[in-house]
Amino acid sequence: MDLIEKVQNAVISAGSSYSEDRLAAYENALKLEKELNNENAVWALEQMIENFKVAKEKKLPLCDDTGIPHVLIEIGKEREIPKGFFNDINVGIAQGLDNLPGRPMAVKGNDMERIEQSQGLYKESNMMKPASFLIEEKDESTYGRLIGVDDDKIKITILLEGGGPEIRAKTYRVFHKRDSSIVFNEALNWLKESLAMLGCTPSIPAIGVGRTHFEANALMLRAMAHGNLNVQSDVEKYISEELNKTDIGPLGLGGKTTALGSFVNIGSQRASGVRIVAVRPACFVEPRVCRFEY
Repeated sequence: MDLIEKVQNAVISAGSSYSEDRLAAYENALKLEKELNNENAVWALEQMIENFKVAKEKKLPLCDDTGIPHVLIEIGKEREIPKGFFNDINVGIAQGLDNLPGRPMAVKGNDMERIEQSQGLYKESNMMKPASFLIEEKDESTYGRLIGVDDDKIKITILLEGGGPEIRAKTYRVFHKRDSSIVFNEALNWLKESLAMLGCTPSIPAIGVGRTHFEANALMLRAMAHGNLNVQSDVEKYISEELNKTDIGPLGLGGKTTALGSFVNIGSQRASGVRIVAVRPACFVEPRVCRFEY
């Protein structure tokens, strides 16, 4: 299978299926809400689980907002990037959006016209171009649970990022005062506010802590790409436990399942009183992710 076809299939898979750890988390959440007799939460979770199953079986989008493609590339130490590599990825994404099918959301026009949306939208799904690629050499230290890539391979991850979580995401500085709890409690306060407005909970919020805004967001993207609900760190457990005390619940209808878990990625830090923190309150279909080796 060539690279174009692999990327196309990854886009379709990311947009139409959910990983086993997340399906299991939903089943566990449903069991809990049934035990607590939270009827609204039970109804919402049952609809979500049915949506996941139908989308996976029929290869249909999990959500009407099919998202903006983000590409993460990890290169093995002995691997070279082949000729036409980036063009093939872009072609594969375009074909994947056509066949998912993606929702036509790309805006026409020049710089100002695109901001103002004055020229309308393209009818073609494939006009939704991916964000800039994130490219790194293989380095397991960048994320503790990173699924390793062989030295002679390239691992490509496709993430589809929906608009609702992006609108309510935040990247900002936190004065840490040499206390990590201050950093994460500040992130928690942002999440409590944003999840109350998000509507499409439960969430798997993602957090990146770095030295710059770019780095914090890159760390957050890697957290979404490689996170696993079956392997949660102490801080990830703390984040989800605190969010579940808010009783926002599924679809904001109340209940003990506001977060299924969380994905946190902490990078290098600099000598400073400030940590840059990126927080994204994912909606209930996210992270929409697919990885493959090439």
